[in-house]
Amino acid sequence: MKKYKIGYTTGVFDLFHIGHLNILKRAKSQCDYLIVGVTTDEEAMRLKNRKPVINFEERKAIVESIKYVDLVVPEDDSDKIKAWERYKFNVIFKGSDWKGTEKWNYYEKYFCSKGVDVVYFPYTHGISSTKLRDVLDKIMGM
Repeated sequence: MKKYKIGYTTGVFDLFHIGHLNILKRAKSQCDYLIVGVTTDEEAMRLKNRKPVINFEERKAIVESIKYVDLVVPEDDSDKIKAWERYKFNVIFKGSDWKGTEKWNYYEKYFCSKGVDVVYFPYTHGISSTKLRDVLDKIMGM
């Protein structure tokens, strides 16, 4: 039996790579049911001030096809408390690069009061969609 019933994680999942797969695989290994929020194009633009290379519907289809994922939902608001109110997960998974930030310290405190664990996974060093995007931009002369 797995430690948690319902897990939740999110991401843009643009230019899908091994780091993305690692997070999904590790998350599913700890919960019976994994919900993945895929950031919408509009929310990605608001958060990162640039549109993903791969559009939302295609990114959603990619994540839906992964065997570790039970449900994909659009993340059109990055507020994880709103996500919890909607999906009532027992654990939220996040990359370790967010641990100790003001935002995630707040979430840890809030979720602790609700009996929800925050689990950080090690960041996959050497790869990120941002790095891939920067290389593509240079190749394309953007």
